[in-house]
Amino acid sequence: MTRSIRLIADDYGLAPGVSSAILDLIERGRLTGTGCMTGFPEWDEAAARIRPFRQQAAIGLHLTLTDQIAVTGASSLAPEGKLPGLASLALPMRRGRIDEQDVHAELDAQYSRFVEALGGPPDYIDGHQHVHFLPAARRWLLARFERSAHKPALRGAPGLAGLDAKIAAIAALAAGFNRSMQRAGFSVMTPLSGIYDWRQPEKFAPTLRAAVDTLPEQAVFMCHPGHVDDILRGRDPMQGVREVEFGFLASGDFGASLDKAGARVMDGRA
Repeated sequence: MTRSIRLIADDYGLAPGVSSAILDLIERGRLTGTGCMTGFPEWDEAAARIRPFRQQAAIGLHLTLTDQIAVTGASSLAPEGKLPGLASLALPMRRGRIDEQDVHAELDAQYSRFVEALGGPPDYIDGHQHVHFLPAARRWLLARFERSAHKPALRGAPGLAGLDAKIAAIAALAAGFNRSMQRAGFSVMTPLSGIYDWRQPEKFAPTLRAAVDTLPEQAVFMCHPGHVDDILRGRDPMQGVREVEFGFLASGDFGASLDKAGARVMDGRA
């Protein structure tokens, strides 16, 4: 019996080279879907390119609260119109220095841009740098979809086995997320896999091979394929490793790994 593996690419819309690489992999059947960042000036063009794939792939919303330009402009969240780094977000939020209404307004704006450009709600929601696990984002999810009959799926917490420091930190941020969201009627994709030190690109292929062999079907493996262009260089430090991830995902070597494990990439509409 063939086992299905859910592969989700983050950061569609971050830069044209990232978007092109993700679309290429969707066409090849090497991705289940992708999460969209809707706050950039190129979003309308990126949305037009991915719209034809809505029946083929899971198209999600990749909530963004760090490092990029805020859709809503200057606020307590983004005093100069730019979202803070992750280290400058969580603690001020807990101490009330960031107005939660400003956080919710930013998430509302990103959600509205998705719906307007793609003609409907996202298939799932997750977060850039896992910001959907933050308490303010959890409350936004609960309030936004409280009366919705068709709630989007959510990306859940990583598993607890064999935690390294990075996985442990994400698991701590996500504590209680799966249970509370499931109780509220959301489907949660869990456990989360695909976490490795992206400063060591050679770790991607063995991390994915291990996931192909072991992940349960309800799990999700996140990845960050892309082609490096000048826009990406100006927006994100994660660059060359995206080419490495793209190369392996597109390769015959990855296809052979799937065949050997009796696995396939899950259909985006499953």
